[in-house]
Amino acid sequence: MLLATCLPMSALAQSTFWLQVEAQPSLREGQERARAYAGAFDNVNGFSLGSGWYAITMGPFSREDAEKLRRELRFENLIPRDAYIVDGSRYRQQFWPIGANSRSAAAVPLEPQAGEGNTIVLNVPQAEPEAEETAPVIAVIPDETPTEARRSEARLSREEKRELQTALQWEGHYTAAIDGSFGAGTRRAMEAYQSAEGLEVTGILTTAQRATLVETYKSQLAELGLTRVIDDTALIEIDLPLGLVALDRYQAPFAHYTATDGESPITALLISEPGTPETLAGLFDVMQTLDIVPLSGERKLSRNAFTIEGEGAEIRSYTHVRHEDGLLKGFTLVWPTGDDKRYARVVEAMKSSFTPFGNRAMPQSLGLSREDQQVDLLAGLEIRKPSRARSGFYIDAEGTVLTTAEAVAACEQVTLDESLLASVSFTDEVLGIAVLKPEERLAPIAYADFSALPPRLRSEVAVAGYSYEGLLGAPTLTFGTLDDLKGLQGEASQQRLALAALPGDIGGPVFDAGGAVVGILLPQPEAGGRQLPEGVAFSASASAISEALTAKGLRPRTASGVEGQMHPEDLSGLAADMTVLVSCWN
Repeated sequence: MLLATCLPMSALAQSTFWLQVEAQPSLREGQERARAYAGAFDNVNGFSLGSGWYAITMGPFSREDAEKLRRELRFENLIPRDAYIVDGSRYRQQFWPIGANSRSAAAVPLEPQAGEGNTIVLNVPQAEPEAEETAPVIAVIPDETPTEARRSEARLSREEKRELQTALQWEGHYTAAIDGSFGAGTRRAMEAYQSAEGLEVTGILTTAQRATLVETYKSQLAELGLTRVIDDTALIEIDLPLGLVALDRYQAPFAHYTATDGESPITALLISEPGTPETLAGLFDVMQTLDIVPLSGERKLSRNAFTIEGEGAEIRSYTHVRHEDGLLKGFTLVWPTGDDKRYARVVEAMKSSFTPFGNRAMPQSLGLSREDQQVDLLAGLEIRKPSRARSGFYIDAEGTVLTTAEAVAACEQVTLDESLLASVSFTDEVLGIAVLKPEERLAPIAYADFSALPPRLRSEVAVAGYSYEGLLGAPTLTFGTLDDLKGLQGEASQQRLALAALPGDIGGPVFDAGGAVVGILLPQPEAGGRQLPEGVAFSASASAISEALTAKGLRPRTASGVEGQMHPEDLSGLAADMTVLVSCWN
């Protein structure tokens, strides 16, 4: 069940609302556009906004009907995409229809016409008579000197001053208390606003500047539809932008609020599940695997809370979860990149209003279905997948990793075992290898011993790699034989193997029977349009690898040279300790 009560904001407290489709910078243009809309739609009105701007609207309606009408007309491309809902509190004199006073009218319910199902059909009014009355001239607020601005400011009520401070806070310029007292902090905020808008910086807003500031704040607030929601399934109280999202479904541990237009990536999640600080840490890791949480951005984890900021090319997100009394409660907001200023305000509103209640979490079986239980889904959310996943292996005690150049080519980010960020230290395009440095210093359980001797022809070898690109969570061993000590074109730095490797194995270490590394598995070479037989693979030789690493100042460890046979179980354990999953993210 969902209970929604409105915030104590004038923009949301009215019983009538208007769909504002356009605003024009002159009365003449406003009249022309109003006449054009009135030729196709009913309930078209025009109001002065002050400061020389004129709004063309439809209404009045209830909030629900106004939003429904906006969705219908935007879907049909009949109104601009940025049309939004307002309460009309800032509308001044009405200039269209001539002589009308629509603000005193009650909201008119939208009803589908007979035979039209749920489709809204707007009546087309009769054509306007040829001879029209001249619209009244509406005074434009003149510019003011700082002295005149201070005089007009002195006439503001306490509530109007609080409203100005709230609008300045909304714009990100004011951080002090909303007290209706214009002290040094308010003056600095006014200066910052004037500077940001390219106005003369005086620290005193003129009447026109105040009107523009408050109108912008109220129109944005109305469009967002910030509303106090009490979700008694997740047991969370929070402000949500219900002008943009609506409750879609519950799939534990998430309440999904998705975009009302069905197109935008805007999403809000309420998070609710039982757990411990250890569960919190696990959720912190899991959230970062989701598509809605871009890889870049700040991450903070403490024992009883975490915050994740995601910054991607197309979307951004903010997640906050905290643990208290055996419960994990939190929220996520996802929005399109490029509108960060507005959504930063929404995030702040959600943070300041977020209030868990009750002594339980959402039932964890809620929304569970067989279709949702897929390895690439988490409670209905897609798990982010890398562009490619290959293998690599540790080559020293500091956690330096050797892989192939192909594995990390053109990657925005590289991770080890899907969680540790790494950077490319250098690549050797001739050998086809790359060296990775983890951003955090590691202490691997095992690292490579490179064979100092050429391997014996026809000897048994094994490749350790993430054959299924991380799906199994551990490397596998693939056994084969060493068929040649050089490549197809006679390359001395390569070896040809008879081995059925998969793409995920590329970059994995090639072991001899004693556990020494005799090479690294390479991608299939270009064969001039020819298809190589199945089971043919290639590796860079240990001697060529050691020479390249030493030239870069690294000190690869050399095997003792004592030949021996390692038991398959021991070799499997060595491979598991030494081999890592290398993921390329874009």
